[in-house]
Amino acid sequence: MSTKADISRPTLPAWRLFFPLAALHAAITVPLTLAVFYHGLPLGLIASPAAHGRELLFGFALAVIAGYLLGPLSRRGLLGLAALWLVARIGGLVGPEALPVLLADALFAALLAWRLVPRFQAAKKWRNWMLSPLLGLLCLLAIASLAGRLVQHGMLTPALMRHAVLWLVLLMTFMGGRVLAPAINGHLMASRRQAGAGVQPRLEAALIVLLGVTPLLAPWSATASLAAPLTAMAGLLVLWRLWRWRPWACRQRPDLLGLMLGYAWLGVGLLLAARVLWLGQPLGGVLHAFTVGALGTLASGIMLRQAILRAKGWPERESLLLPLALLFTVAAVLRLVAFPAGAAWLPLLWASALAWSLAWLLTAWRLLGWSRRVPSRTRI
Repeated sequence: MSTKADISRPTLPAWRLFFPLAALHAAITVPLTLAVFYHGLPLGLIASPAAHGRELLFGFALAVIAGYLLGPLSRRGLLGLAALWLVARIGGLVGPEALPVLLADALFAALLAWRLVPRFQAAKKWRNWMLSPLLGLLCLLAIASLAGRLVQHGMLTPALMRHAVLWLVLLMTFMGGRVLAPAINGHLMASRRQAGAGVQPRLEAALIVLLGVTPLLAPWSATASLAAPLTAMAGLLVLWRLWRWRPWACRQRPDLLGLMLGYAWLGVGLLLAARVLWLGQPLGGVLHAFTVGALGTLASGIMLRQAILRAKGWPERESLLLPLALLFTVAAVLRLVAFPAGAAWLPLLWASALAWSLAWLLTAWRLLGWSRRVPSRTRI
């Protein structure tokens, strides 16, 4: 039974804290990574490619998930979660193997799972229920990957990173579709009095099955060739789904075009992954199509849309949304071509990192600007 004190307890929406933190973290981490790898900056947290991948996946991406899905929390609860996240991020720069840092990182992931997993267990449609185990799995992988910091030169963390990226592709495909479909439908109804293709449930179900099987096969050399045709089929279905949303009908909506560009990166990334799997090559390089092109574009667009809508604004009037999507595309293309480019690889890596960081700094700036227009407190 709720008391009067409970009912009037002030809360804050999680996105107002986690979205700017995630954006600033993404902007800073990638240049730091290059400085560590190639210029000798002595920071332990990102001293290997696997550690860099872990920080972006389980530092940045989990912060975005927390901001998007947690909803309003008590100030104490939200600040406690953010404090755990910050201890893990900042403390890990100088002492990645320190017990308080490891515990803070693990506790943040565990508390996030505790709050999010039960929320989707009661879903009536299996496609919605799927979010519950998927979010739980990502949080579990975040905790398991901490063991990689204690296993020097082991393969535990790289293998977990490949798994985590592929599961994140499933999450982005699902959540991106759930954001884009109603937004495009609303625009088409308002501008043309026409209904759009919507969620396309059969396509969505097929993508969930294909992208649910791929992480079980793709990371292993013995089964990679089996994963290749499934991954190619998933990539084609993503692009077909995007085509049915009719991007050309959204020419006056740069916010939607930006999100659709991010969704297109999912399809392109899956086709690139299918090619390297078929050729028996390692997945590592092409995964940047997902982590830079798709994640950067979709996360920044969805974060800004949520902030703008909560401030009673109009996303289509935010002039930065399409340029941000283009910056992430530039960053992804440069990252994908860097190592095949020969002697120019390091300048291309730095150009990619600077495009990525500029996009996230601009995102953080606009998030803070829109956040100031939202009522400062709500009550439960």
